[in-house]
Amino acid sequence: MLKRILKASVFATTLALVGGALSAPAFADVVYNRGNDTDPTTLDHQKTSTIAEGNLMRDLYEGLVVQSASAEVVPGVAEKWEISDDGLKYTFHLRQDAKWSNGDPVTANDFVFAYQRLQDANTAAPYANMLYPMVNAEAINKGEKKAEELGVKAIDDHTLEITLNAPTPYFLELLTHQTGYPIHKKSVEEFGDQFTRPGNMVTNGAYMLEGFTPNDKITMRKNPNFHDAANVKIDVVNYIPFEDRANCLRRFEAGEVQSCSDLPYEQLSYMKDKLGDQVRIAPYLGTYYLPVKVKKEKLADPRVRQAISMAIDRDFLANEIWHGGMLPGYSIVPPGIGNYDNPVFLPYKDEDILDREDEAKKLLEEAGVKPGTLSVELRYNTSENHKNTMTAIADMLKNVGIGASLFEMEGTGYFDYMKQDGDFDITRAGWIGDYSDPQNFLFLFETANLGFNYPRWSNKDYDAAMAEAGKTGDLKARGELLRKAEEIFLKDVPAIPIMYYASGVLVSSKLKGWEDNIMNVHGTRYLSLEN
Repeated sequence: MLKRILKASVFATTLALVGGALSAPAFADVVYNRGNDTDPTTLDHQKTSTIAEGNLMRDLYEGLVVQSASAEVVPGVAEKWEISDDGLKYTFHLRQDAKWSNGDPVTANDFVFAYQRLQDANTAAPYANMLYPMVNAEAINKGEKKAEELGVKAIDDHTLEITLNAPTPYFLELLTHQTGYPIHKKSVEEFGDQFTRPGNMVTNGAYMLEGFTPNDKITMRKNPNFHDAANVKIDVVNYIPFEDRANCLRRFEAGEVQSCSDLPYEQLSYMKDKLGDQVRIAPYLGTYYLPVKVKKEKLADPRVRQAISMAIDRDFLANEIWHGGMLPGYSIVPPGIGNYDNPVFLPYKDEDILDREDEAKKLLEEAGVKPGTLSVELRYNTSENHKNTMTAIADMLKNVGIGASLFEMEGTGYFDYMKQDGDFDITRAGWIGDYSDPQNFLFLFETANLGFNYPRWSNKDYDAAMAEAGKTGDLKARGELLRKAEEIFLKDVPAIPIMYYASGVLVSSKLKGWEDNIMNVHGTRYLSLEN
């Protein structure tokens, strides 16, 4: 099984007699073929929103801070920083040897430009609110203030100062997200919306973009100007999209890829028997849920949504459909998250499914829904796991007199469809925490969050609790406000939580440096390949 290929210029070893001796062959590149969930809808990191896109951005860019192999926050472009006593001002000192892939120095102004562009409404960044803790960020994003009024400034080329609205205990973790990455201003000015094309794209991470063939692969090459290039062991990484997880398994077994980002869980027993410890399953900070289009008359009554939720046998889904690769879920905020001492769950969490079905029928009757009169469409993105999940849910809904049909969409347009208020009844979504704090799950359903509030749900009390939590520095008081918000959410269930994620991946025994972690982040810069 070949792990190394020769550069095109030396694809065949040229034998040449020079003074009676053979010239030495050039060294071959170390190439890592890496399975990814799907193709990106964009390579503009400020417009990305999916896990698959985050995987790409993590290799192409480096923020002020980054996540280590174990997902700890460690220095990135910033080699050190200070935080003011009141928690409102962060001063970052940038390393002198930070460079872009074209050799330009990375400066504090690159971050200022990036953060101002992120909040520009014309950018239409779905994650703009990630950096709302910065002074004036939200007002700028809403067109109420100018970009120059953002709470970020370059003191000099290597000193960046960020001012926050309120103490934000997870702010450094926020900056590890792709919204915290810099942008090469000259490239954007020269190429406009074409700045992410191969040949145009200038990045500051361990890798730079070499090629992008949709539905085939994205090729990145080691960035020789990266400040830690000497410790980057893999020369080329090919990100290969696999919406069909079983296809990635086949390619893995054939030695054609060295890792798969997800598993075909229906084959879990086979994989464990055949591949042993190359099958990696670890706790993961994520929730699998069903957004419900609440503005549709047939789904507008919370009693109808609760009845649908009650009818779903989460234990069956987690254990039989996902074969133990997921856990039954009864809250939008997953257990074990930081800064949340008293988690809240749906009240029927521990009830028998037959009792829940009886309760669901009563709720439907109270809501005026007669057996057989309600039918819903269950929409999902292409994946055997998702298809099997929705098929099982359709059968479960029959038990309470609700009809259901299935509708499958390709992954690349699926999430854009939901973001753009597409016409659906119930759809499938998943959210993996960008940082370990309940706010990162609850912010999804704020009225103004049109990028991720797929149900288009609006609740003033929920928004008020979230806003107050955003201004509260005391962690205990803040936790209570977030708990209040989740209680409101679970009472209304505009989205139905059904499972908590575990990360399931395939990792070749020849791929070294892969550390299981709750965030399931694995920058290629930390990995190496054995022959």
